[in-house]
Amino acid sequence: MTPRFLAQVGIVAALYAGLTIVFHPISYGPLQVRISEALTVLPFIFPAAIPGLTLGCAIANIFGPFGLIDVVVGSTLTLMAALLTARMPRPWLAPVPPILVNAAGLSFYLPTMAGLPLVGGIPYLSTFLAVAIGQTVACYLLGYPLLLVLLRRRFRGDRNTH
Repeated sequence: MTPRFLAQVGIVAALYAGLTIVFHPISYGPLQVRISEALTVLPFIFPAAIPGLTLGCAIANIFGPFGLIDVVVGSTLTLMAALLTARMPRPWLAPVPPILVNAAGLSFYLPTMAGLPLVGGIPYLSTFLAVAIGQTVACYLLGYPLLLVLLRRRFRGDRNTH
């Protein structure tokens, strides 16, 4: 790992954790729009974003209300989504892994961690939809435009120039 790569990891981690913590009221729980999730498109063009997002998520979740399970499982889901995002063939597909991985994974434990009543068992589907909506807002309305700007300005549309 080069110093530049490590610096990029640190910057992404700090941005992710900072944005999550600053926007704490909307960053945690089944009904969330985690502004920092806009950064989850970065692995499409920056390999350093993969460990950066993972570390940033772990740090952010330390400050969240759900404890160790969210630190470990949440950051593992972020790692999985980042690895998949890096493999997406087109920019418009980059937001898909964070949306689907987080909606599917978080829905297993967020309802009970948030103290939601169990209606007909664990409310997996309703939590899946709520997380997916919040992720879609963050990843497509914020992250995708960010990705397009980065591709146009720095990479001129070629993700292999870095």
